[in-house]
Amino acid sequence: MKFPLLLRLALLLLLTGLQPARAQQSTRLTTGWEFVRQDLGGIWEAVRPAAPGSPETVPLWTPVALPHCFNALDAVDPDVNYYQGPGWYRTRLAVQNPYPGGRTLLHFEGAGQKTDVYLYTTKVGSHVGGYDEWTLDITDALAAFRQSKAAQEQFKGLIPLSIRSDNTRDLEMMPSDLSDFNLYGGLYRYLNLTYVPAVSLERLAARAEVDAAGRLGRLTLRGVLREPRPAGPVPVTLRLLDPRGRVVGQERTTLMAAAGEVALGSFRVKNPQLWSPARPALYTVRATVGSGAGAYEQTEQIGFRHIEFVEHGPFTLNGQRLLLRGTHRHEDHAGVAAALTESLIREEMVLMKQMGVNFIRLGHYQQSRIVLRLCDSLGITVWEEIPWCRGGLGGPVYQAQGKRMMTNMVQQHYNHPAIIIWGLGNENDWPNDFPAFDQQKIRAYMTELNDLAHQLDPGRYTAIRRCDFCKDIPDVYSPSIWAGWYRGSYTDYKEVSEKEFAGVKRFLHVEWGGDSHAGRHSESPDKALAGISGGKGADERAGDAALIGGAARVSKDGDWSETYICNLIDWHLKEQETMPWLSGAAYWPFKDFSTPVRPENPVPYLNQKGVVERDFTKKEAYYVFQSYWTTAPMVHLYGHSWPVRWGLPGELKMVKAYSNCPEAELFVNGKSYGVKQRDSQNFPAAGLRWLVPLSAGPNVLRVVARRGKTVVEDQINQIYQTETWGPPARLALEKLGEEAGVATYQAAVLDAGGVRCLDAKTRLRFGFTGAGQLLDNLGTSSGARVVEAYNGRAIIRVRTAPGPAALSVQAEKLPPVLLAW
Repeated sequence: MKFPLLLRLALLLLLTGLQPARAQQSTRLTTGWEFVRQDLGGIWEAVRPAAPGSPETVPLWTPVALPHCFNALDAVDPDVNYYQGPGWYRTRLAVQNPYPGGRTLLHFEGAGQKTDVYLYTTKVGSHVGGYDEWTLDITDALAAFRQSKAAQEQFKGLIPLSIRSDNTRDLEMMPSDLSDFNLYGGLYRYLNLTYVPAVSLERLAARAEVDAAGRLGRLTLRGVLREPRPAGPVPVTLRLLDPRGRVVGQERTTLMAAAGEVALGSFRVKNPQLWSPARPALYTVRATVGSGAGAYEQTEQIGFRHIEFVEHGPFTLNGQRLLLRGTHRHEDHAGVAAALTESLIREEMVLMKQMGVNFIRLGHYQQSRIVLRLCDSLGITVWEEIPWCRGGLGGPVYQAQGKRMMTNMVQQHYNHPAIIIWGLGNENDWPNDFPAFDQQKIRAYMTELNDLAHQLDPGRYTAIRRCDFCKDIPDVYSPSIWAGWYRGSYTDYKEVSEKEFAGVKRFLHVEWGGDSHAGRHSESPDKALAGISGGKGADERAGDAALIGGAARVSKDGDWSETYICNLIDWHLKEQETMPWLSGAAYWPFKDFSTPVRPENPVPYLNQKGVVERDFTKKEAYYVFQSYWTTAPMVHLYGHSWPVRWGLPGELKMVKAYSNCPEAELFVNGKSYGVKQRDSQNFPAAGLRWLVPLSAGPNVLRVVARRGKTVVEDQINQIYQTETWGPPARLALEKLGEEAGVATYQAAVLDAGGVRCLDAKTRLRFGFTGAGQLLDNLGTSSGARVVEAYNGRAIIRVRTAPGPAALSVQAEKLPPVLLAW
């Protein structure tokens, strides 16, 4: 896919690692760590010397690299509750601060959920909250440690650092354990060792404003000096660089040391280059505090843009309507849980941009600074929120945490031009963490948070999702609309949205969609809608996520096929093009993610509403979005993960292509079935669909799409099965292939005559013994040892090793199968 020049430049900068510097000398502490997933009897167990000549070590520590999450695998283990408790990390640091009188800091980009930090046996700090950043000054503790001759001899001049991380359940903490995501434990974001000079900034706030016409920009800079503050005046130099790196403003001043935030300076910029999703122009602010070798320099990137959520109308950016085309992100990935490296985060955000996203809601907590920098550079607007999610309202400690996290979120991410909304919470009408559920107290606290957000940042909007009795408090409100999933039909979407739009000042629809079991497809995907009665709303209600009981609903009675979800998404997107008053909408979510509250899902403990799997494998829905939201010519035939279709001989089957090109032509086994014209209002697939006969056995389907002289095409191979099948009677297990030491196996569900049961949803359980490793607990359709079949089959992989081994598969009421080698 081709990108505009500025976007390609932004990607180049990201790929080469060029990013704003936060401080003078900062090193990520990624290697040399040991970990134990349990509590210790005390800090001495982490640092005591081993007995001479004794091999005994209790407890047993294992080597790990940071970032690290101690729920990397058990979050989606089908047989256990994920671990919630303490874990310990330890390492030894070589600390050499090059600055006379300088300060040595530990900067945590996020750790879950409660953290205690020890330098040798001294506790140097604590933090409560798994998602905001925080910094510890360990300068004085280092000096005290170095006065101990015995400790110096034991650790040979290195510094013993031990960290206790704890995600134990706690009702007086945000977020609630009732939330539809795991509250992970561990040092799952980067930890940095940072040296700063004797005088430095703790925070640099850059407020970039521009008038609606975009002709006059103003940049106001304020800062907070780090303690201990200097006794006298400090020289400060400020520079502003345009997106090409040219200096367009410079100011020198003298700063008098003072507590709190102080004014540093300001710049006026005529006709600034404006930041937008199409052209994410970033200016650079460089502040130098002090002079000479001991000077402190901090660099921030900012953008000039004018935002407005029009009352009873759309969203405008720089004076022009911008339909916010969005999705959501959880901090979660196969095999690592919350511990995503920078390269994984970058891959995810680029995938979103390539899908056409220009807006993202970070659900439901502050996320890594890396995510925000990428949104700035890629041109993705952001709703970021604190993790007041479900459960009701706790006491003073709970409420203080929420205010502290709001303050930290705004102050830490204030400079990012991508952010347009500060979120106050999510689903705050969800009780059960406390005996009392008082709507008036929730309203009062919501008002305090709203006022605090505006006090900290008057230039951005506030919002909440799904708390109707508070919808008048924030600037922007998003109701619960799940048309075609938890309630009603997807055809109800526009009518329900118009009704909700009329009830608030500013409407933005975040969270819509439905679950799809990757690899499962259907010849009659909308069948469940026939049992759904209309006119009863499209919201999510208590119990709707359950797979049993309650009213008829697609979430319970549907087939969870990719086919159905593509239809649901297709309808929503085509309707959004006819809603000129709509500010925007955000599909929930971009990627499947783990959750403790959905053990019975086709992949246990997985919310499967993503358009990509938990390992970035694209589902078919990804291309539906791309066909509506991107401009570079693309075409995609539905069914790349559907190897076998079924039906009667000679029956006409629908073939769909998703494309943003004006026309497309389909070929089946070399024969043309005509050219179709794209019309977004011609549902489904914007008119790019054909009814064609498939030959029994193998078929080759090819589509050619054209835009002017540009031609793009796509091809899939599908088998057409005309044999009918009876009830599942047995299982089969076969090896499909092996690559780079990983073998792929497929289990199939067959009837008594050996015919594949292509509609079977049988719950399968894989087992493995011997040399090698079963690649499970990944939270994907091909990386789970317990998984529902998709079209009568399921994939599992094994990392091979020399020696005998055996793979098994079993299902209730069916004889197990063993494959040995």
